[in-house]
Amino acid sequence: MLLALILLALIAVTVRRFVLERGGGAVECYLRPGAGGRRPWRIGCGRYGTEELRWYRIFSLWPRPTAELSRRGLVVMGRRAPAGDDLRELTGDLIVVEVGWLAADGSDPKEPVYELAMSEGALTGFLSWLESMPPGTHWPS
Repeated sequence: MLLALILLALIAVTVRRFVLERGGGAVECYLRPGAGGRRPWRIGCGRYGTEELRWYRIFSLWPRPTAELSRRGLVVMGRRAPAGDDLRELTGDLIVVEVGWLAADGSDPKEPVYELAMSEGALTGFLSWLESMPPGTHWPS
């Protein structure tokens, strides 16, 4: 019975990942709240939308995203190669990007809200998504 439950859970995780990635606009990346190595990296799948990047944990059955990064006011605060403690969970070929949102007065954020770790190709896609906006899209006031 336990083996059947484990097998069923593995099948469900695999089907969920297939569903997340089948429509395109999805990229594998790691996410960590804040900066400075206080929390562990989580592997997941980022799915690009018109107004936000929805990030889902890979090994989860939860249908909703774990984090939603709104495109409005999102800025890249810095990028770096993984170093020190990061290398326990990440590979050296990834790039770590610190992101935050502009303050209400339009000033740059003081501290990163999230760190994303992704391949160079995925980073190029992320930056393109961040800088572009589909024609006819208007931000809600």
